[in-house]
Amino acid sequence: MSEDQLSRIFAALADPTRRDMVARLAVGDATVGQLAKPYGVSMQAVSKHLRVLEEAGLVSHSRDAQRRPRHLEAEVFDLMTKWIEKYRQRAEERFRRLDAVLEAMDEKETTDRQRIADDQKGAAS
Repeated sequence: MSEDQLSRIFAALADPTRRDMVARLAVGDATVGQLAKPYGVSMQAVSKHLRVLEEAGLVSHSRDAQRRPRHLEAEVFDLMTKWIEKYRQRAEERFRRLDAVLEAMDEKETTDRQRIADDQKGAAS
């Protein structure tokens, strides 16, 4: 998947109305009219949102007699998940390394405190 396509996908999903449409299409295919009902906006506005989702590859439409139901393209989410997973794994590896450094620092501090306590006991005797 190209970076441009990823940019289009994330830009399309940046809008809350489009995210809601995607959530509704995840339940099942719907026509423009069905998708428009809850929003109180024109069919033209809903069509523009759908066009953005289609250009990003998230939604497609078919011709079913007079209807043109919109369909969610789930494969795009698999591609997004792979891209996100790659960076999640890198972040987790950085956190593991940071945890190891912090643990080593904590162990050194504990050792240093013990040495100081031992030195003070030896000087007091």
